[in-house]
Amino acid sequence: MSRADLVSRLTRRSRSNFYYAFLALPRPRRKALYAVYAFCRTVDDIADLGPEQNVPADALRAQLDEWRREVARCYAGDGAPRHPIAQRLQAAVRAFPIPREALEAIIDGVAMDLDNLAYETAADLYPYCYRVASAVGLAAIEIFGYTDARAREYAVNLGLALQLTNILRDVGADARSGRIYLPRADLRELGVTPDDLRAGRYTPAFVAVMERQAARARDFYARARAAFPRADGRSLVPAEIMGRIYFALLQEIEARRFQVFGERVTVPASRKMAIALRCWLAARLPVGAPAWRVAL
Repeated sequence: MSRADLVSRLTRRSRSNFYYAFLALPRPRRKALYAVYAFCRTVDDIADLGPEQNVPADALRAQLDEWRREVARCYAGDGAPRHPIAQRLQAAVRAFPIPREALEAIIDGVAMDLDNLAYETAADLYPYCYRVASAVGLAAIEIFGYTDARAREYAVNLGLALQLTNILRDVGADARSGRIYLPRADLRELGVTPDDLRAGRYTPAFVAVMERQAARARDFYARARAAFPRADGRSLVPAEIMGRIYFALLQEIEARRFQVFGERVTVPASRKMAIALRCWLAARLPVGAPAWRVAL
């Protein structure tokens, strides 16, 4: 299998919310984003080897260290990455000004998962969310293209919103694997224990914790909307697609009253496609309003 086929198949097979955003890109930019996404998926999967396959933490850290070296090779003038995905990533960073620090931050965020850190407050959680999500956005907007510096603020806030939404959706599965991202101060104040999360106990107190987290996610979606650079509306369509799909996911989680311990909450593929189409059309409106203000 060629390097391009490997990266493309990894992205297509995931059928993630990001896949629908990729469809809006011209082929060269789409190939670059495939490479960044495949890098993110591959690095993120390393953290799951511990709970799933009992791989020692030191061995996982060694794999992350090798990926740090691969990122360095991507930026070296005479660098020669070894992994097929790193080779595609090198082509992407040579074609677009993807910041090295963003890719390194993504690895740092995955490394935090190896330590199963407890986050006392929401403020303590945000640096993790920045590394695993906002840094991805900062890499992606360099591929999308922009002229207004507010695009970076937009990417950071949207990344935080997306990651908080992920945490809401996956709270049960994460807890069972030893990772609890809900702030411990909220859990104590509202009467929910880590054991309650691991056991999937759905109680009014659990709903109250989740409502608080959802409100924080909504706040970051609002901050992203406020920072949206209208002059770059067309180039940022893929980001708007991602944002609107994840916002729909948050709405679905809220509509189910945070019943997230059973079947994984998703947005139907047909709705994702409709959102993608609406975002694409909205970006072509003369007013240049953010796509998620268009009714779905």
